[in-house]
Amino acid sequence: MPRYNYVIGDVQGCFEALKALLKSIQFDPDQDFIWFAGDLVARGENSIGALRFIKKLVERGSAATVLGNHDLTLLACARGLKSVKDKDRTRDVIDAIDSDDLIDWLRKQPLCLFPNEQTILTHAGIPCIWTAEQTATLAKEVEAVIGHEDFAVMDAFLQEMYGTQPDVWSDELNGNARLRCITNYLTRMRLTNAEGRLEFSFKDALDDPMPEGFQPWFEFDSKAAETHQVIFGHWAALQGRTINPHIQNVDGGCVWGNQLLAYRLEDQELFAVDNPVMN
Repeated sequence: MPRYNYVIGDVQGCFEALKALLKSIQFDPDQDFIWFAGDLVARGENSIGALRFIKKLVERGSAATVLGNHDLTLLACARGLKSVKDKDRTRDVIDAIDSDDLIDWLRKQPLCLFPNEQTILTHAGIPCIWTAEQTATLAKEVEAVIGHEDFAVMDAFLQEMYGTQPDVWSDELNGNARLRCITNYLTRMRLTNAEGRLEFSFKDALDDPMPEGFQPWFEFDSKAAETHQVIFGHWAALQGRTINPHIQNVDGGCVWGNQLLAYRLEDQELFAVDNPVMN
């Protein structure tokens, strides 16, 4: 059993901040374990360095990660299905000599993890209408496609992954529409309505005006939070906010010049370092 378990929020390629945070918490890969909340890459100063480092930690059994929306976008770009945005500083990953290994490893990472029996981790959270067990089951449907041994199976979904419809869950959904809906909940969600319908335009702070009828997903009674503590990243404006004893954010907005956070599961203590590199 690890001495300490830490959940670290969106690294986004901020490799210097990650190294500073691990030093701050005196992380020992022989004794401790890191759970990454996804968005390992994108707009920080060194996505390739961060990705290689995290991959090594996972492979030595000292860490695990879920996938975030930026990680999925990297997969789509690496497969030639989407153009790299200038602000997404991931071209070095795609051009790297070990790119094939990095991409193949990344696509086999999960969308949902259970750091312990009482805790569930996804990148963006869990809609109020899903239980923890349902979340894990649905996540596996997407994982099976993205991590399929035949790259053509993954590519077929990645080509259809982008879009806002369907914007509410139904057990009757099938095909790429079903996979897209699951992916949007687990990697893009911020606001929903009471029935779990997604709203994609809002990316601001909690005190900013929101579209009528929509609230942050965690404002509704959560089936998953009845049985587990839900930990998520994705929403930088939350700044590592404790929503309630059962819901915890870990995105400190490091890539925007703020802090990289580590949440220790054993005592719920939150650790933070400032980003030493201004992007």
